[in-house]
Amino acid sequence: MSTPISRKGFNLLLEELEQLKKNRPVIAKIIQEAREEGDLSENAAYDAARERQGLQEARINYLESRLPLLNVVDFSRLNSEKITYGAKVTLHDQDTEEEKSYTLLGPDETGLVKGAISVESPVARALLGREVGDEIVVDAPRGKIYYEITALSFPGEAMFEG
Repeated sequence: MSTPISRKGFNLLLEELEQLKKNRPVIAKIIQEAREEGDLSENAAYDAARERQGLQEARINYLESRLPLLNVVDFSRLNSEKITYGAKVTLHDQDTEEEKSYTLLGPDETGLVKGAISVESPVARALLGREVGDEIVVDAPRGKIYYEITALSFPGEAMFEG
């Protein structure tokens, strides 16, 4: 199953992967220098460098396996009466009377946009395919939350600015 992602989000993941791979020799050198200090059983620098190497390799492996599963979405084609990936949605909480706005993005890029939530989150799953005026119910830790969808827009790539 492919997961949607913006061109910007995809490019940032590619850049991260490239940087991690470039950093491999640096960590190898740190490990070699720590190894040369002698007894490895009590060498904190060696242990730290090996741990760092392990975390880095795990992230490289994750990105290499994740990238082929991503579907880059052309934001210029997003415009609908129904909520989809890339939509900015305003909700009215029918219990608290609060307004909340969310932008639905892929799980790998939600940190790039303030107020973004993953399309895989419970709120987003309840929103997908709905329209302005629809009411949804979200099961949350505090119980059921009743929302009315009050606005829908597609900000496109501009959402990544500022």
